[in-house]
Amino acid sequence: MTAAPNALILSQLSPGANLEAYLRLVHQMPLLTAEREQLLALRYRAQDDLEAAKELVLSHLRLVVAVSRQYLGYGLPQADLIQEGNVGLMKAVKRFDPTQGVRLVSYALHWIKAEIHDYILKNWQMVKVATTKAQRKLFFNLRSLKRALGAERAVTQEQAKTIAQALSVSPEEVLEMDRRLSGGDTPLETRPDDSDESIGPIAILAADHADPSELVEAAQETALAQASVQRALASLDDRSRAIVMARWLRDEDDRGPTLHELAEEYGVSAERIRQIESAALKKIKGSLVAQPA
Repeated sequence: MTAAPNALILSQLSPGANLEAYLRLVHQMPLLTAEREQLLALRYRAQDDLEAAKELVLSHLRLVVAVSRQYLGYGLPQADLIQEGNVGLMKAVKRFDPTQGVRLVSYALHWIKAEIHDYILKNWQMVKVATTKAQRKLFFNLRSLKRALGAERAVTQEQAKTIAQALSVSPEEVLEMDRRLSGGDTPLETRPDDSDESIGPIAILAADHADPSELVEAAQETALAQASVQRALASLDDRSRAIVMARWLRDEDDRGPTLHELAEEYGVSAERIRQIESAALKKIKGSLVAQPA
């Protein structure tokens, strides 16, 4: 198991105290060549070398800054967006597999955006209107769709109909979200006064199959499913619950006990264990079906 990048990696590079100083320092961090990145990632993966992880994280902090600029219109401090993005970056470094032929900058983008999206959904006071998957997609994609339609300011009725059809919401929801999202847009290109080494958001495109808003949605659905399973397990008696957990809720690399092993443990036949397991699973299934979505 690879150790997680130490949280202290960023302890002296916090954007909270002095954002301008942080931005200047981040853009002084050297970029890695593909060969250096490969070497560091292999060293971290094979040896849990936190110094290698540190270099990978520090060299990609400017990517987090670039991504954070896309979300300034949501009314949240850029320093907070950067902090959340940095968490995503460290998660990406931990999970990055250098043998897959993908650069870390492309892989990390999904994790950075997912953490920032999750932070916005949890903290933005106006996000209460985004309660469904379609509304969340509207929340995060309205600005780009407005640009595509040439809507410089407020969305017109016709444009609202077009956007509504694309995102499976009503035109009224589009107009309401447009009124709430009144912050300024962020340019995708690097600005003329940026450093030559600055990374503009347009330079790094997310894969179609790894949309960050869908990653957040999947995580939320997983949490709800886990809570439902816990409630279903709680409805079982102690022996049935223990048998089900031993047989079905174990780690992937854990073989788990056989029916005969459990039969010996509980002093009954293997057939009786099978019957208890079958009845418990049927009860859990019925409990899950009965629970509200």
